[in-house]
Amino acid sequence: MGLPKIQLPLFETKLFSTGEVVKFRPFTVKEEKILLIAQESDDIDQTMLALKQIISNCVYGVEVDMLPMFELEHLMLQLRSKSVNNIITFNITDPDTKLPVEIELDIDDISLTIDPKHSKEVAINDDMFLMMRYPRLDEVSLFKNFVKGQTDTLFSIMIACIDSVVDGDSVSSMSDFSDDEIQEFVESLPGKAIEGLQTFFETVPVLRFESTYINANGDSKSLVLEGMETFFI
Repeated sequence: MGLPKIQLPLFETKLFSTGEVVKFRPFTVKEEKILLIAQESDDIDQTMLALKQIISNCVYGVEVDMLPMFELEHLMLQLRSKSVNNIITFNITDPDTKLPVEIELDIDDISLTIDPKHSKEVAINDDMFLMMRYPRLDEVSLFKNFVKGQTDTLFSIMIACIDSVVDGDSVSSMSDFSDDEIQEFVESLPGKAIEGLQTFFETVPVLRFESTYINANGDSKSLVLEGMETFFI
């Protein structure tokens, strides 16, 4: 007789970017091991890979490589909530006293923050605009590892996130054109469009947690946490 099969419960959550409802299961010892190895490595690339593996294993009907980073963070937090609990306890160092402070974070209090200046439409002129898509996991990794002298790489990522060009009623998908054609088009853009591209990337939605705590001096301090490196606990 074989070992019994363990039935895991299914849960649902809604994707911010599409409104689609997806099903997921809690992670098991297998995913817990992947998570622990990533935490111990203290390496962003290892963390990204672990995030991809865990979500691919536990969330049904999603293409992990196609999801924006904030969506992956959201899914990872939902998995953490249902697999362990929705409370994360950790220590920070207070900048004034240099002493550790224990913080309790409720996953339900983490929200998606959208900058009022943010738009997926980047104007070229009065009649034409670029329709952008959000950076995906591999592209975010390149952004985070960017160092001075790699401007061409950074520029290539920005170009890759242009989904289409809308000119009045005409929509041109960038996937229909060669790299040389796209490069020539982008290099012809006015300065206004380049500024718009920069604003798009600087204001991409992020998961954010805000709270206050009292330090050893009795002072009330504000705490703001953003991004996967913070919530990947």
